[in-house]
Amino acid sequence: MSMQTGVSKTILLGLATCAVLCVGGWFMPKWLTFLITMAAANGLVSLGIVGLMRGGVVPFGQGMMFAVGGYAAALMANKLGITDALLLTLAGGLIAMLVALPFAPLLSRYRGIFFAMLTLALSMVTYGLLMKLEWFGGSDGFNLGRPTLLGMKLPDATSGYVMYVLTLCVATVVALITRVVFDSTRGLITLAVRDNELRVEYLGGSVRQAIAINFVLAAFAGGAGGALGVMSLGHVEPTFSFWTTSGEFVFVAILAGWQSVSAVFVASMVLEVVRSFSSSYFPNSWQLALGLFLLVIIRFLPNGIGSLWSHKGHS
Repeated sequence: MSMQTGVSKTILLGLATCAVLCVGGWFMPKWLTFLITMAAANGLVSLGIVGLMRGGVVPFGQGMMFAVGGYAAALMANKLGITDALLLTLAGGLIAMLVALPFAPLLSRYRGIFFAMLTLALSMVTYGLLMKLEWFGGSDGFNLGRPTLLGMKLPDATSGYVMYVLTLCVATVVALITRVVFDSTRGLITLAVRDNELRVEYLGGSVRQAIAINFVLAAFAGGAGGALGVMSLGHVEPTFSFWTTSGEFVFVAILAGWQSVSAVFVASMVLEVVRSFSSSYFPNSWQLALGLFLLVIIRFLPNGIGSLWSHKGHS
């Protein structure tokens, strides 16, 4: 009963936070709503990484899922004429899942640096293909038109705000589902895998299956985040799959820690703010400022931002 109460409180808190942000966004300057939109979209990608981190593996190729979701949404909009933002978001996530499915059984056999490097290799192969194939726009990528929502065209004045609200709502739903999954039997098995794989196998669980499922679920989150990000930007390009992009998603996951779902989006927002202001004031060395910031966090909060309010992992 207490667990059900905790879940109910988490869901209510998440919905309330989303509602407050949606209302507040109407009064925010456009640059801030755009910053939060991108933070929420990128946070979805990092949320998938946190799911895998709970099982003891860290993927360095989530940029691939981000790019697959983004390109899927952009191509569907430009080639097939499908412009509904909700449909494109769902399609981006599902197509990323389909791309990840064949690799999940293979990757589930590896741990540590081998898992990280294999996922990075997949991401860089994707980057190479996107750079070379003209059908994907080559090195410049391509633009996509403004999406629609439930059959309605988005007016120029409020299109950014509508995408802001949509991204927040999708991120909230995915975050709440993720919290429920983390607290479920499968989520607890994932934690057990990180601590003692042999014992999980003895108790009848499948370590490879747990990691494979988490990899596919992470792909969905990454693809959905990619679709939302591309629709907000209005442009897609191969650098979405480059290793530096994947590194930023890992940066956010480490910054957040694995205990808290909400911390992932807080960390994503922190990254966007630090990067935005650092690039404004230190245009040639903003990466240095970002690195120093991460070192400070690791020094004083080794378990991530989430450890400030979550010691049991229920937020």
